[in-house]
Amino acid sequence: MSIVTEFTVSALILLGAVFALLGSVGLARLPDFFTRLHGPTKATTLGVGAMVLASALYFSATQPGFSLHEITVMVFLFITAPVTAHLLAKAALHRRGAKRREELK
Repeated sequence: MSIVTEFTVSALILLGAVFALLGSVGLARLPDFFTRLHGPTKATTLGVGAMVLASALYFSATQPGFSLHEITVMVFLFITAPVTAHLLAKAALHRRGAKRREELK
């Protein structure tokens, strides 16, 4: 494996770790549900995506052929994380509206 590939894989792993750390800190430190939802769905998704891309690059460089397993995982992650966040936010808004209606009765 060439030095450029090793450097790229290392940079992607470090970038992924930083994004995953920032998403985790955001989940722990942000004040309410909607801002806490933002941390894992944005930063952590990018972090895991960068790590999976590093894995795909590494295995594509060290083994014959292109590594499609990791790319499939990354596509699945990028599709499902925003949909899940949207559904959670809609459920929280619906629940908050139901609480307000009960208070008005």
